[in-house]
Amino acid sequence: MSETQTIQRRRGRGGRERILAAATTLFESQGITATGMEQVAAAAPVSKRTLYTHFPSKDQLVVDYLRHLVESGHTMEGVLDREDLPPRERLLALFTIPDRGDGPIRGCPFVDAAAEYPDPHSPVHQYAAAQKRRFADRLVELLSTLGVAHPRVLAEQLAILADGAASRSMILNDTDCGRYAQAAAAALLDAATPIPTR
Repeated sequence: MSETQTIQRRRGRGGRERILAAATTLFESQGITATGMEQVAAAAPVSKRTLYTHFPSKDQLVVDYLRHLVESGHTMEGVLDREDLPPRERLLALFTIPDRGDGPIRGCPFVDAAAEYPDPHSPVHQYAAAQKRRFADRLVELLSTLGVAHPRVLAEQLAILADGAASRSMILNDTDCGRYAQAAAAALLDAATPIPTR
């Protein structure tokens, strides 16, 4: 292998990861629709050919961006997998809105993506909807461990609270929205959780 081929191969390594990192930064700072594929390629930096080799369409890039957020635990649902917290504390931790310092508070990326791709048949909207269904299923699992009589109903209530808190926090740029929703979630949990018998 020539030195030129070695250099070219080295430059090509990590292209997919760089594209996803650039897309994440751009999507979060300016929105998905406002971000063009050329802009992603320039920020990565990769050639457009490399970009389209990894992601043949923008829809595919957006779906993989959302999948990457899930796999890396960078969504509010990530707290549900924390083994260091008991189930009830995990559920209440959903409502802790991260303070980004001087930056704006980000809402739920799945809600954001579904809003930017309103067609329910689009791959992006379908992935976001599937993730929201998985979120509710995960809540059902945790609630079942607490002995809740109707875990599916309470799971949907908590999911609506979590989505609402994330959206309101983003719109108002106010982390207190999460605290208010957490108090409501605690009340729902208290009402639904059986009192241990002595």
